[in-house]
Amino acid sequence: MSGSALYETFSRAPLAFERGEGCWLIDGKGERYLDFAAGIAVNSLGHSHPALVSALTEQAGKLWHVSNLYEIPGQSRLAERLVANSFADKVFFTNSGAEALECAIKTARRYQYVSGHPERFRTITFEGAFHGRTLATIAAGGQAKYLEGFGPKVEGFDQVPFGDIEAVEKAITPETAAILIEPVQGEGGIREVPAQTLRRLRELCDENGLLLIFDEVQCGVGRTGKLFAYEWSGVAPDLMAIAKGIGGGFPVGACLATDEAAKGMTPGVHGTTFGGNPLAMAVGNAVLDVVLADGFLDEVKRKALLLKQGLAGVADEFPDVIEEARGTGLLLGVKCRVQNTKMQAGLRDEKMLSVTAGDNVVRLLPPLTVSDEEIRDALGRIRDAASRLSTPAAAE
Repeated sequence: MSGSALYETFSRAPLAFERGEGCWLIDGKGERYLDFAAGIAVNSLGHSHPALVSALTEQAGKLWHVSNLYEIPGQSRLAERLVANSFADKVFFTNSGAEALECAIKTARRYQYVSGHPERFRTITFEGAFHGRTLATIAAGGQAKYLEGFGPKVEGFDQVPFGDIEAVEKAITPETAAILIEPVQGEGGIREVPAQTLRRLRELCDENGLLLIFDEVQCGVGRTGKLFAYEWSGVAPDLMAIAKGIGGGFPVGACLATDEAAKGMTPGVHGTTFGGNPLAMAVGNAVLDVVLADGFLDEVKRKALLLKQGLAGVADEFPDVIEEARGTGLLLGVKCRVQNTKMQAGLRDEKMLSVTAGDNVVRLLPPLTVSDEEIRDALGRIRDAASRLSTPAAAE
């Protein structure tokens, strides 16, 4: 028997935190860490945000769970607010991003079925994508390292190279139901999809009777400086999955849809036990109270520019360590010339937390509430870590 009673599926850092305050995590010894991981873009408003603490504790004293056998007023309110601030007409609440993607994929297949095209069940996806860890979403992501050892890949997903429109056009067949893409790939290495690419995908879907699905689990809910990343492109999807930031740390996900896309989702065809529970809805509404407040998203854009410009400066100073700064809003990354795990460890030595990604990138995903002072503090720590990893420094 191994030393831990836990599945050994995580290579955990030897750190345990007792509490958090805003952009900071504090361990059992009282050491403070600047948190630019934010639970992998989950803690959108930082740790222990008073509005979220208040909403959760107030709701906890009233009602936790009743199931979707009954009406849940907080669900209706949150859905109405998401609809009012997006392309969508309908919302289905889940507990996670993977469940939100499962719902989107099922909704797209069901749409084709009730539209008289039961043969249309395939979804075109993009290399480097990450859509979750269920059997369907690892098939959608298509990455060999996540598929290995889990039997035959779930049928119905066709990967094409990232951003390759010609390959998309060739991949469309009479069995294609939808196209699924992250407007900004997170796990794939903070790779933005150009607006013209998203516009062309919209055209292809319209021309071929397909649904366009956006995965905004990581890039949504203010992370790019707009409520949703798709808003920058000028086109809207038919379906969208969100999670992470909408709960600010509490497990919440949602599938957003137009009326037309959701027309096949009738009573009994899909469900959830915990999705949309009163606790989750109280927190989700509290998150929107903050993120939709006047000026909040403008501040995210301003702070993002401050951080990205600072990162570019560090990259210029240590080109042997950092190749480039990339990303949008507070969804940023540094593409490393050293191993990204070394950069992550170097930042941890500076008491700063980050997240690795594909393409040898280290992600920087601070809470949207990060201050200018904390951004400058972070840049100093990044510079110090890069200095230690730099070839002249390493040779000393």
